[in-house]
Amino acid sequence: MPVSTSIRPTPVFSATDGRWPVVIQGGMGVAVSSWQLARAVSLVGQLGVVSGTALDVVIARRLQDGDVDGDVRRALEAFPVPAIAHRVLTKYFREGGRAPGKPYVPVPKLSMSAGAAALELSVVANFAEVWLAKEGHDGVVGINFLEKVQMATPSAAYGAMLAGVDYVLMGAGIPAEIPQLLNKLAVHEPCSLDLHVDGATIEYTVGLDPEALTGGGLAPLRRPLFLAIVSAHVLAAYLAREDATRPDGFIVEGPRAGGHNAPARGRPVLDEDGQPVFGPRDDADLVKVAAVGLPFWLAGGYSTAAQVAQARSAGAAGVQVGTLFAMCAESGLDTPLREGLLTELAAGQLKVRTDPLASPTGFPFKVASVPGTVSEADTYDARPRLCDLSYLRVPYEKEPGTLGYRCAAEPVHTYVRKGGKLEDTIGRKCICNGLTAGVGLGQTRRDGYSEAPIVTLGADLDGVAKMLSDMPAGWTAAQAVDRLMG
Repeated sequence: MPVSTSIRPTPVFSATDGRWPVVIQGGMGVAVSSWQLARAVSLVGQLGVVSGTALDVVIARRLQDGDVDGDVRRALEAFPVPAIAHRVLTKYFREGGRAPGKPYVPVPKLSMSAGAAALELSVVANFAEVWLAKEGHDGVVGINFLEKVQMATPSAAYGAMLAGVDYVLMGAGIPAEIPQLLNKLAVHEPCSLDLHVDGATIEYTVGLDPEALTGGGLAPLRRPLFLAIVSAHVLAAYLAREDATRPDGFIVEGPRAGGHNAPARGRPVLDEDGQPVFGPRDDADLVKVAAVGLPFWLAGGYSTAAQVAQARSAGAAGVQVGTLFAMCAESGLDTPLREGLLTELAAGQLKVRTDPLASPTGFPFKVASVPGTVSEADTYDARPRLCDLSYLRVPYEKEPGTLGYRCAAEPVHTYVRKGGKLEDTIGRKCICNGLTAGVGLGQTRRDGYSEAPIVTLGADLDGVAKMLSDMPAGWTAAQAVDRLMG
């Protein structure tokens, strides 16, 4: 049974007129928050957000799969420096797609000193995803980054800004340097971020010189608004106290949200299922958040109109919503996987676990228990332990001025040889490959092994289950927005 695709083309707010969205569609996973999803939400007047995680590999693999609908190539035609877009297209595009079973060509790994080819791909990829989300309408679009993926941020943000992105959202860390980074990128000035390096004895930075990359001559860019994703009022107050670090607003994310969660405060305690126990200390004090004086949105377990109203009555401008949109028709989740999730949900069998070990970052990570994914022990054990995408690998100092890189999900002996602790490798899952496989872009190895997906969702499924009960044939992003707005 087809779902409705009707839209309301005029947005109810803009990034510059002083009004704010009520609904922010969360930037989920690797390309789960696709340009199609973000565009659909933006078209009905709310804030559509693309995931900015690993867009270089996403765009490179879409091109290698033949770019069947021509969307990526259409976006590349609009890139302001045609020579850069041409180099990316020449390297990765395969007319008709890869031969069956042929592995994807790898993309350069993140590093402190990325080469020109890596920077060009990052800038072009982020441009393309935002440009497609904004194509043909005047709604607003955001992009979500992870602070943990520092080495990608300057080039990724620049690419998004070249496409006119309206909002930048960032969590999974303390994004104190992002406001100044955006200021400099808007006028194409060289910029950098302090780089966290394990065992550092000197300071390290990762940066970008926009004019050196593009050849210069581009007009100034509009500086997007910045929303910092926080879990505590203390961090909100810290970021807001100085102009240099002050965001334009906050997304206050609770422990029920999908993806990475802030660790529980106090001494770590696990329940009988091995999940972290969160308590009242893990809920932000909304009165103190409001006292900071900036708009804020609540995230983690908001999937009904009543919950949206409750958030607004607590002083929030609105809510950020993930799982309800991850399940909708425009979601980037691979269609059979999404349909399997809905089937499990309808049967009351879909479970989401807060896994304290899965993520190489050490942060708790929500994992949906789904057959055929690495949430199953047999599927996890069958996977060769390797690290080839490496977005979550951490730089460490070999000697002053020389870095190595390691990931707790890479082969154990390799991680230990690089100075990592053996106990940090226990239970780690390759989130990079798992999330990429979840959107139909998983790698096929030369030995025939294909990467299995991993799925992350929010812990509160009641509102989504009610939506499915009312709309068993599924729903669009527009229908999800209507549901949230009552």
